[in-house]
Amino acid sequence: MMLRRVSISVLAFAALVGLGNASARANDMDTIQPFQMLRSLQFVQDTVVLGDHSAAEMQRFMLGTIDERLRSADQVIFDDPRNVDAALIYAMSGGNPATLEFLVARDINGNFDNRIADSLRKYLSGKGTLIAKSLGEISKEYRNTDLAPYLALVAGNVTITRDPVEALKFYDWARLTAPGTIVEEAALRRSLAVAVDAKIVDKAGGYANRYARRYLYSPYASQFADLFVQLVVEHFDVIKQEDIEATLGYMDNDRRREVYLRIARKAAIAGRKDLTKMAADQARALSGTAEGADALANLYGGLVNLSTDKVDDAMQAIMDIPAESLSPKDLALRRAAEAVAKEVLRKPEPVRESLTQANANTTDADTGAMASVDADSDLQDPTAPPTPASVPQPQPVSAEAAETNAANLDPAVRTFVDSGRTKLDAIDDLLKQEGP
Repeated sequence: MMLRRVSISVLAFAALVGLGNASARANDMDTIQPFQMLRSLQFVQDTVVLGDHSAAEMQRFMLGTIDERLRSADQVIFDDPRNVDAALIYAMSGGNPATLEFLVARDINGNFDNRIADSLRKYLSGKGTLIAKSLGEISKEYRNTDLAPYLALVAGNVTITRDPVEALKFYDWARLTAPGTIVEEAALRRSLAVAVDAKIVDKAGGYANRYARRYLYSPYASQFADLFVQLVVEHFDVIKQEDIEATLGYMDNDRRREVYLRIARKAAIAGRKDLTKMAADQARALSGTAEGADALANLYGGLVNLSTDKVDDAMQAIMDIPAESLSPKDLALRRAAEAVAKEVLRKPEPVRESLTQANANTTDADTGAMASVDADSDLQDPTAPPTPASVPQPQPVSAEAAETNAANLDPAVRTFVDSGRTKLDAIDDLLKQEGP
């Protein structure tokens, strides 16, 4: 109901400025103050992050309309501080940076705070790190104004690289002074990103839970999901299953299953067996009649068993998954898994007798002779693992091609293959220690 009322008010405004002849429209525009127009823009933006994605087109329309109004306005309207704030907030809300430059250049009455204008000029041109300290001080000075949450959000953005903990404080202030708005959504999402990168696990968990509870239907929620998956996989020793459920509990079954599958995939590639099994089991339980959901859970669940004594069963389970139920990325991951599994199952080649005797009877002179052997000769270590090109494939595709395709499709697959190769190297070391 609230979203409907907001949409109606915005549409009414659009009708006011969009209908009639050009002369009537210009007169209507002259009677609307920029701060009034900004309120409609804020309504639209808040509606978008609360889940009404159809309002995105209206947001673009509003930004263009406000831009036109600000550029055509008589300078006397900026004697009202609310219109000055509106121009600054517009610039921090996705507006045209050139418009702020235009207004400041025409400001002969000193209505705009040059410190803010200069800071925003640098921030909007990609030079925010140059004004991190000064903008932080300015934001604190303006804490009791309408600019406060926007300045705090920008201050957090430019402080991240210098002081992540301080950036979190700015984000906290932004979301606490603008609850239920696009500012809070952005502050929560960015706080989660900072906390994950800085490995501040307790704060990251809190931010993730708040975001899921309030902005699950935001068009930016996919970024939240990526960050949450990263948090869980990297810190499963701290984050327990009940913590995961507490955050995912705000989601419907389809979204929960999707997140669990993403956790299972990333955990399988990282070699986190317990987490992979838990996430895959949860995804199966939530699959219902969703086509392909069990196939993905089986694929990710089987990957972590490739380096165990259950490698045969794991490989069979992976091979039983219909190819048509997997995406190109997951097909590449399966081909890489096949290559690794074949290496694990490959029987070691017997040591050649001639090389064994040579090693047993080597003298100092022999050592010198051996050192002169061309590196391109056939006397290579028979216990060394073969190159990917020599790994047999059940399909008419070489393992080298499979790995190359996998890496091209998904960089994470390369991590999985490299991890598997590390395990194979360890196996070969053990075989060398056994001797001929």
